[in-house]
Amino acid sequence: MATKYGLLLPHFGEFADRDLLLDGSKLAESLGFDSVWVRDHLLFEPHGEMEKPNRSFYEALTTLTAIGAVTDRIELGTGSLIPFRHPLEVALTVATMTQLVGPRIILGFGAGTFDHEFEAVGIDTNIKRWDLVESTAHILRKVWTENNVDYQDDFFSFNDVTIEPKPVGGSVPYWYCGGTPASARRAVEYCDGWMPGRLSLPTFRARVNKMREMSQEKGRPMPTVAIIPPTSVEETREAALREVNVEGLLTWANNAKYWVKPPSGRFETWEDLEGTLIAGDPDDVVAECRKFEEAGCEHLVFDFRFKFDRFFEQIELLGKHVLPQLRGVTAEIGA
Repeated sequence: MATKYGLLLPHFGEFADRDLLLDGSKLAESLGFDSVWVRDHLLFEPHGEMEKPNRSFYEALTTLTAIGAVTDRIELGTGSLIPFRHPLEVALTVATMTQLVGPRIILGFGAGTFDHEFEAVGIDTNIKRWDLVESTAHILRKVWTENNVDYQDDFFSFNDVTIEPKPVGGSVPYWYCGGTPASARRAVEYCDGWMPGRLSLPTFRARVNKMREMSQEKGRPMPTVAIIPPTSVEETREAALREVNVEGLLTWANNAKYWVKPPSGRFETWEDLEGTLIAGDPDDVVAECRKFEEAGCEHLVFDFRFKFDRFFEQIELLGKHVLPQLRGVTAEIGA
């Protein structure tokens, strides 16, 4: 199956903007992108080494619903939702979304990073939040396919629950979002896909190979494999790197606990960040995407957070000069 390509949307930080979101998504659809994606936070705190200190954050599912209303086919993904919502609320909201915009939702879930978002809504921060992700998966599948559902686990308990309407097309794909070995294992155990964020290419390869082994051992289908690398495309590699916080990415990579390290033992140059960053001219971007395809990636989402001030331009460059090469299509002369 051909690799799909999507975009992370500017629904957070200083460039969170209605027109960028809606018009950008329409432009992406017109240029042949397969998907658009949002993050999730309740109380957003920008990542110090990656983002400027602006706390604007458009709620994930509301944003995707609005985009679904102005587009026709592009898939709408969460990368990822955090389990501070009750699963029954998620079930009704997402099922309603599919009724309004069609069966285009990909529901990525992750355990979240910040305790304060869970404390604010009264969730015990001592619990294992990845277990909440698993509980949510089991509950969604049951209430999306059955009526009069009884359910009980360590976190949730309810009886005789029926959620209507059911999702268009049946259950919505449920992906585990996270880059650790445990996240890949959980994706194999009970999810339809696996989506890490920033991950070095050697680490990505190691995770995918292990997932194939585990899937065969368990007799389960291999989950869809995806990734969301920071991206910058310009006429030259030098120009593409100029606006990327390489130092921030190096700091982030060196703090990553379970990554495959470079031969030196530390991430020291942007070359060490292979896979963690896609940057260059259109041909460079194509070459980097090919590496991910060869490693088993089936859905690559370009993260333009360093370039949201030039969002439309980046979409145009990728849509006209990268996607046609990736798909073996001859670009229009003068495009």
